[in-house]
Amino acid sequence: MAPGVIDTDMHQGRLVGEALAWLSSQTPLGRLGTPQDVADTVAFLASDDSRYITGRRLDVSGGTTV
Repeated sequence: MAPGVIDTDMHQGRLVGEALAWLSSQTPLGRLGTPQDVADTVAFLASDDSRYITGRRLDVSGGTTV
């Protein structure tokens, strides 16, 4: 799994103003990822619903190109 920019405490105070707006604008969904976005993907991969997925890197980035 390859998460994109995830809005966590690590980014608090660093991603503000123009930097935050620019990063958000680079994502087709128009926002940064959340820890819940990553957790939901992990839960999917750990479930039987993903039983036929093997050897893949799954981007969890909202489609960002950054």
